[in-house]
Amino acid sequence: MKKRKIVIALGHKVLGRNLPEQAENLGKAVKPIADIIESGASVAITHSNGSQVGMVHTAMNEFAVNHTNYTGAPMAICSAMSQGYIGYDIQNKLRSELIRRGIYKPVVTLITQVTVDPYDPALYRPAKEIGRILSEKEAREQEEKGNYVTQVEGGYRRMIAAPEPVDIIEMESIQLLFDAGQIVIAGGGGGIPVMEQGYDLKGAGAVIEKDLISGKMAELLHADDLIMLTSVKNVCLNYGTPDEKPIGEIKVSEIEKYADEGQFEKGTMLPKIEAAVNFIKKGGKRVVITSIANAKEGYRGRSGTVIVPDDEVSL
Repeated sequence: MKKRKIVIALGHKVLGRNLPEQAENLGKAVKPIADIIESGASVAITHSNGSQVGMVHTAMNEFAVNHTNYTGAPMAICSAMSQGYIGYDIQNKLRSELIRRGIYKPVVTLITQVTVDPYDPALYRPAKEIGRILSEKEAREQEEKGNYVTQVEGGYRRMIAAPEPVDIIEMESIQLLFDAGQIVIAGGGGGIPVMEQGYDLKGAGAVIEKDLISGKMAELLHADDLIMLTSVKNVCLNYGTPDEKPIGEIKVSEIEKYADEGQFEKGTMLPKIEAAVNFIKKGGKRVVITSIANAKEGYRGRSGTVIVPDDEVSL
């Protein structure tokens, strides 16, 4: 029987906000992932890095402020560092959980770069805050370096862009490891955004929406399912109102219509819906959006929000 190919995306609330929370949360998160692997599926994993990349960025740049022999770290370096230490945690905890079950499969983290279009309009409209609150003097210094800042309560914050992903540089390696039966952790935090300049790849001062790269990786791996694990059991209509209604199984055209009507919040649920719609339209068979606690039942199609092609039903 052909193995089902799955990409599992871990949201930022699954990881927590600091090292102790991350360790504790991942200890729980790897159990349903191991359940899915134990069922015989081939699995690749992507993850958020929202809190973690901000922590690295703040730490590196604060260190540089207080130690003149050091320099601040650009966003591309901070993204790479966060990919490395989050992947380290995931792969070790998942490896241990699998061994406890008598499953001996390699788990590997791949530092992943993602190309972006230098003419993407998003690069000229930074929309995501990064780092701590800055003084007016520090804000001016950031602007002199070519960075964007915005005034907030108590001071200023640096703003970075969130361009669309174009391609995954390490996709051949991800595919090779995946096809060899290894569990690949890649595309962490949306990948490191880079631009091609001649023979070189230059890091961009930006971040990529991790939901979009999860969908892109699922598409390029020709995965059957994309499972997006977040903080809620179901996607809901009229979220946060007395008329809130959870969505169970739904056709892709129906959920796309709800997205066009503005049912899903930008920056939280909307990117997940956009990634789901794109993946299904590119040949994906199913998208499941649910919480870690419901991951196993979601994979079985018994829980969460299950998005399927218009001409098919879920398993």
